Amino acid sequence: MKLVMTIVSNSDAENVLAAAAQNGYFTTKVSTTGQFLVDGHTAILIGCEDDRVEKLYDILKKNVKKRVVKSPGVQSTLSGSLLNQPVDVEEHGAVAFTIDVENFLKF
Repeated sequence: MKLVMTIVSNSDAENVLAAAAQNGYFTTKVSTTGQFLVDGHTAILIGCEDDRVEKLYDILKKNVKKRVVKSPGVQSTLSGSLLNQPVDVEEHGAVAFTIDVENFLKF
């Protein structure tokens, strides 16, 4: 058994959750924020059998998209610095971590 922890943009979270449910995956949604990008993110925890992980990756790929977002510049103490200008940053559609699960118990 595996635990796939994926972090997706809030813009894609509902699509991922709906597609996962339609394909028989059980999910847990956890709201999160990142340090760098201003947009909110959602962590989605999905437990599944080893042989279903690749299908889950396909579902993720189909339901998230890369986008370019404006991010605030680096904070600086220099007066008039260009560092405070917003910059374009490519935001990936999702990040997934797959973890081996030793025990899975329901109480």
